Amino acid sequence: MDTTNFTDIFKSSFIEKTSAFSLTDALIGLFVSFIIGLFIYAVYKKTFSGVIYSHTFNISLMIMTMATALIIMGISSNVLLSLGMVGALSIVRFRTPIKDPMDLVFLFWSIVSGILCGAGFIPLVIVGSILIGLVLVLFVNRITIENPYLLIIKYADSTVEDAMEKVISSQSKKHALKSKSVMPGEELEVTYEIRVKENDSNFMNDLTAIQGVKSAVMLSYDGNFTA
Repeated sequence: MDTTNFTDIFKSSFIEKTSAFSLTDALIGLFVSFIIGLFIYAVYKKTFSGVIYSHTFNISLMIMTMATALIIMGISSNVLLSLGMVGALSIVRFRTPIKDPMDLVFLFWSIVSGILCGAGFIPLVIVGSILIGLVLVLFVNRITIENPYLLIIKYADSTVEDAMEKVISSQSKKHALKSKSVMPGEELEVTYEIRVKENDSNFMNDLTAIQGVKSAVMLSYDGNFTA
């Protein structure tokens, strides 16, 4: 006949998992993930070249690194928990739009670093993050990309189109007609994509001086939005 003693009464799988949990390893993993997240924060701030710098997004990169490491630590020793976590995360929908491809690079970098920290690959995540950071610092701000401009012209009739074309051709390195709007009884509108010579916008005065041209607006354009 089996007997139940005092130890069996308080025997619990939760206590067994707690006793198997290494607090030292967890603290080391979280500390390293914090340092790596801080490094990602500094690299993002230094290499940011967009229109509006988002401090909250940069902070979220650091928190994401630590949170991912925490998740990996929790599921690394329990298959059932890992399956449940995958199911729970699969129903989450992230609706924040990411317009800059570089933001996706930093997000992926944060998640990968968190996974490696949680799995205990400390030397790998340190060496890899240093190399990635050096590549970003050396190349992102060193390579100059000449963004085109959008030139929007409103004019009275089609008789001035040849004069407009001559001014644009002589003052720009490259130009292409993107759209033309014609409404009966109203002014006409054309949109050009142009690359000006050394950011020289003085030709705008020549355009507006043409008889029949109502207005000319030039906007900076990077493929996603105008500014």
